[in-house]
Amino acid sequence: MNFVIPPAAPVVLPVSDSDAVFPARRVYCVGQNYASHVAEMGGDGRQPPFFFCKPPDALVPGGGRIAYPPRTVNLQHEVELVVALKTGGADIPAEEALDRVFGYAVGIDLTRRDLQAQAKEKGRPWEMGKAFDQSGPVGALFPADRIGHPARGRVWLKVNGALRQDGEVGQMIWNVAEVVANLSSYVRLAAGDLIFTGTPAGVSTVRRGDAIECGIDGVGTLAIELV
Repeated sequence: MNFVIPPAAPVVLPVSDSDAVFPARRVYCVGQNYASHVAEMGGDGRQPPFFFCKPPDALVPGGGRIAYPPRTVNLQHEVELVVALKTGGADIPAEEALDRVFGYAVGIDLTRRDLQAQAKEKGRPWEMGKAFDQSGPVGALFPADRIGHPARGRVWLKVNGALRQDGEVGQMIWNVAEVVANLSSYVRLAAGDLIFTGTPAGVSTVRRGDAIECGIDGVGTLAIELV
C-alpha cells in the first residue's frame, strides 16, 4: 500500500503479566455515571447514560509524566474503571455484554473543566474540554479471565498524597453490562474499543508539579505527574 504520508503507529495498552499488548480502536466515555458525581455537578436522578469520545492517541498507556495542557486554568482529574472489549456488535443484550469484555484497567479522564463549562453554556461539543492531547492516562489491562468482572471494589485517587476521590464500583448508576448494551444501541462496537465508565465524587483542580495516584481494588493502580 502506497501511503502518501507515514501512517500513525497503533496505540496499544500493556497487558498485566504478559508481553502481549492490546490495540486500542475507539475510546468512549460515560458521563456522570456515579450518583455522587452527578450531585456535585448539579444533576439528580438516574438519567439514561450519555457518551462522548476521546481519540485513541489521547491515551497515555502506563501513565507517567503528563504535559499540563494549554488554554486552561482548571484542569481536573476523574478516576475511572476502563473496560476493554475483545468482541463487539450492535444491540447487545445486557445479559450477553460481559462476554464481549477482554479486561479492565484504571484510567483517568483529565478534563479542562473551564473549557467544558464554556461549551455546555453555549451548547457546543465538549471535545476541547475532554479530548485533548494526553487526556486519557490508562494503566495495564487485567484480563477478565484472571480477575473476573468487578462489581465491587474501592475507587480512589490521591493528589500529592491527599485523598481526593473515594468511591465504590458498585455505586455506578449503570453497571458495565448496562453501559455496553446501551452504547451498542447507538454504534456497532468492535474488538479494541475502550469504555471509561464514569467517576465518583471528589473531582478537583490539579496543577503543574502535582503527583496523582489512583486505583481500583482488584483491578490495579496508576500514577501520573503533571509537568
